[in-house]
Amino acid sequence: MKSEYILTLSCPDQRGIVHSVSGFLASNHCNIIDSAQYGDIDLNLFFMRVHFVSDNSDGEVEPSYEQLKRGFAELAQRWEMTWELHDAHHKPAVIIMVSKIGHCLNDLLFRYKSGLLPVDIKAIVSNHTDFYQLAASYNIPFHHLPLAAGASQAEKLAQEQKVKDIIVQQKIELVVLARYMQILSNDLCQFLSGRAINIHHSFLPSFKGAKPYLQAHQRGVKLIGATAHFVTSDLDEGPIIEQDVSRVDHSMSPEQFTAIGRDVECVVLARAVQWFVQHRLILDGSKTVVFK
Repeated sequence: MKSEYILTLSCPDQRGIVHSVSGFLASNHCNIIDSAQYGDIDLNLFFMRVHFVSDNSDGEVEPSYEQLKRGFAELAQRWEMTWELHDAHHKPAVIIMVSKIGHCLNDLLFRYKSGLLPVDIKAIVSNHTDFYQLAASYNIPFHHLPLAAGASQAEKLAQEQKVKDIIVQQKIELVVLARYMQILSNDLCQFLSGRAINIHHSFLPSFKGAKPYLQAHQRGVKLIGATAHFVTSDLDEGPIIEQDVSRVDHSMSPEQFTAIGRDVECVVLARAVQWFVQHRLILDGSKTVVFK
């Protein structure tokens, strides 16, 4: 198997960046498979994702991952780049957090088991026990970290510390909040900055609470949908990764609204996780650049 890598970068926009990057790869016996770039005119920033493979067809010894990193670091410093180099075959370590609604969890587990989602799910974390049997059926460790209704701030922080311990011990690279119905503290949001994805219905802030689809039905909405975003300390206001909608009408029941909405949530969250795993997401201030 050839060594494949994905390079992502952002830097102040100026002439010659693409030429410099492609020249570096060519001089290191690498062949570009796919490349995408975007210039943010308003912020004068340049973003790039390059998928490439080592090519030793000329008989030269292909550079190692560490050699490529060291070599590119010099170029990156010259262009003031924020950058990452990833092994394209690496499966990121993931934990999924869930409460009592399991459609997104079930969908992610199916995609994982069938090989559609190239991740290594290390654990499922929940404040309820509803899905411990589902976790066992996939041979994934299940951590029940309960939080009683009306739990004190100290109890919440103690529970979050256990979450942190799992993340550190398992070297987790991505946390997926698959309908985890607890508000994370500012401290945990900072700890997970850039590596936690949440899903919610797109009615916010119009329809809050436990039954948003019922409220939407009562108001006669015509579109329902979902939003996947990075987690920040601003509740449900992190940089948006993906959104989608489905059309509904007056003939449908609240139960049909809910079923359609949950289907959209599953698809949107799966796309967001897939793009994260494939290193297609780059933060651009309060928004994201998504190289699909």
